[in-house]
Amino acid sequence: MFRSYLHTILIMIYYDKEIMMFGYIVINKPEMKFKDFDIYQSYYCGLCRTINDNYGLKGRVALNYDMTFLAILLSGLYEPHNQSSYRRCFLHPLKKHLEIQNEYVEYAAKMTIALTYLKCDDDWIDDQKMSKQVYKKILNHSYQSIKKEFPQKIDMIEKQLDKIHEYEKMEDVRIDDISGCFGKVMAEICCFQDDLWQDYLREFGFFLGKYIYLLDAYDDIEKDLKDNNYNPFISHFHDEHFEERCHDLLEMMISRAAEAFEYLPIEENVEILRNIIYSGVWSQYELRYQKRMEDKK
Repeated sequence: MFRSYLHTILIMIYYDKEIMMFGYIVINKPEMKFKDFDIYQSYYCGLCRTINDNYGLKGRVALNYDMTFLAILLSGLYEPHNQSSYRRCFLHPLKKHLEIQNEYVEYAAKMTIALTYLKCDDDWIDDQKMSKQVYKKILNHSYQSIKKEFPQKIDMIEKQLDKIHEYEKMEDVRIDDISGCFGKVMAEICCFQDDLWQDYLREFGFFLGKYIYLLDAYDDIEKDLKDNNYNPFISHFHDEHFEERCHDLLEMMISRAAEAFEYLPIEENVEILRNIIYSGVWSQYELRYQKRMEDKK
């Protein structure tokens, strides 16, 4: 009875798209080669399998493309031995799909759970939606285990998210300061270990994180105005050059991230990563810009 009830709750949470991560770090599929898409999908399936093996259905609900990118990025940089297998799953019961697993996919799975837990906490503070609180409680044991394994990393991430909450309570906050907090979160996540490449990984993650925070704010501005929530763009929303300013700011952030990325000696699956950084991530801004322009007609 309880297992059936829990399963129902998780299905409801799965279809609550706001429970997911940000969903901005995605591919531009029309611009991607078929073989590259197959490899990308194999990492996605491998991440799904790893999450399911370690955390069960409650973890699989948190599966997202953002951390698939992280798995491919770190795998491309460090070139680990991959465990590749063709397997069926509940979404694809008739046809076997290639799944790639390695230590960086494992790390991405852990960061998926940790960030989803913290996002539920953040969303609960913002909108008091019960599904976020329920899912947070479901993930709590797994989150505490991950926090025990990465105490400094998780502590740093928690502190930066707390700082964002503090900034949101203040009336006059510089966009650079508040977006920089999430930049530090992503810098910490992208840096797997202290080594020769940590500075470039942190710089890449920092500017990618700032881009994600600013794009999320850009995406939510009408909703935040309606709900009287904090948004760093609200005071400029009715300015004549608002759209141009946002475009230039976002372009600057993703350009700095791309610059840091190119210093990394990645050869394996580099075209997949470039598709995401140079096209997929930016296409998410263009979709939201076009929708806003259509709504204004």
